[in-house]
Amino acid sequence: MLMREIIRKKRAGEPLTDAEIAFFIHGYTAGQIPDYEAAALLMAICFQGMDERETLTLTLEMAHSGEELDLSSLPGVTADKHSTGGVGDKTTLIVAPLVAALGGRMAKMSGRGLGHTGGTIDKLESIPGFQTALSRERFLRQVAEIGLCVASQTGDLAPADKKLYSLRDATATVESIPLIASSIMSKKLASGAQCIVLDVKCGSGAFMKTREDALHLARAMVRIGQGAGRRMAALITNMDIPLGHAVGNALEVAEAAEILRGAGDEALRKLCVELSAQLLALSIGESVPVCRERAAAALCDGSAFEKLCEMVQAQGGDPAVLEHPERFPQAKHKVEVLSPRSGYIGHMDAEGIGRAAMLLGAGRKEKDGPIDPSAGILLHKKTGDAVACGDPVARLFTCDEAFCAPAQELLLASMQFTETPPASASLIYDVIQ
Repeated sequence: MLMREIIRKKRAGEPLTDAEIAFFIHGYTAGQIPDYEAAALLMAICFQGMDERETLTLTLEMAHSGEELDLSSLPGVTADKHSTGGVGDKTTLIVAPLVAALGGRMAKMSGRGLGHTGGTIDKLESIPGFQTALSRERFLRQVAEIGLCVASQTGDLAPADKKLYSLRDATATVESIPLIASSIMSKKLASGAQCIVLDVKCGSGAFMKTREDALHLARAMVRIGQGAGRRMAALITNMDIPLGHAVGNALEVAEAAEILRGAGDEALRKLCVELSAQLLALSIGESVPVCRERAAAALCDGSAFEKLCEMVQAQGGDPAVLEHPERFPQAKHKVEVLSPRSGYIGHMDAEGIGRAAMLLGAGRKEKDGPIDPSAGILLHKKTGDAVACGDPVARLFTCDEAFCAPAQELLLASMQFTETPPASASLIYDVIQ
């Protein structure tokens, strides 16, 4: 086969054969196809798209390009969840122990973050002693013993995706539904779980800004998973407002622990119960309403919190910090941000708030950059809340005082104050199965 013929076909809008897609993925991963040819094909895909068969084949070839986890030795049905990312998104820290506490088998590989805060692995590593780099044997043993393990992805998991994503980022070919869907799902399929629930976020703090685009992506990923023999569901959720009140690594772990103890932000708790109910329904075969009731009860009776403590203990961390958040890494500087006027918070630019958290040290601008686990923002007020002039609306946490002023300016610029309360917005827009 010749790459220029494959590029020509896709440029003309013709579907590629399974053999042509396999040739491209194998050749590019092995270094036999140069970047300029791969970039040309990616650009053609951006303009012409891919049909359902092509997208499934692309995903499977990427999933098969490296190490694949075999979870067949584990008892029961294995489950995984994925979020497309947002501001204050600590749902994995809540959903994984909640599902495991109710009999699910959560075998989850997670990544580090690039942007406003760390990924799930960065957040867990803010727990003193917590280990995320586990051998395959230890990972499987822990899931078998306690039903739950969240560990860092190995470098051999879907290496074709890693290489292609770097090229897409450098060649302005990120914004393509088939390429986004195959990138996400190749790692999910290679991770081996039988049931997968996706949290596809849309709004100002999400990659997908509109519900239409989020719905298109969710449907594409669900079809890929089902085509690969997995049990799938996806939720389209609101990311115009930060999720919960904490934005930052240790702050988010502390908030997740609060939710698992039956307290905390109502919207965050509701979303985690719904994600858990969908996963449990796929895993154990009970109806979603029944699973929803069971999940809500597990937050109240303490069993989900106990499961998180069990995982932290198993992975070398100190579970005492979950009940005593003052034992987390502490920021040297804590600054209250005051409302400049009275009225209501009519709108929040969630992305702007995320950028303020990154400025404080909670996120990384470069892939291998440092993260301050203590840095971040605690929101006292959110969209719809009444405020008086001088009321504290947020608290900033950082170890570098020089970051406080610009972060405060960015945070306030991300809040729109109004004289009347805004209309209430939905948290969950749609469920795709």
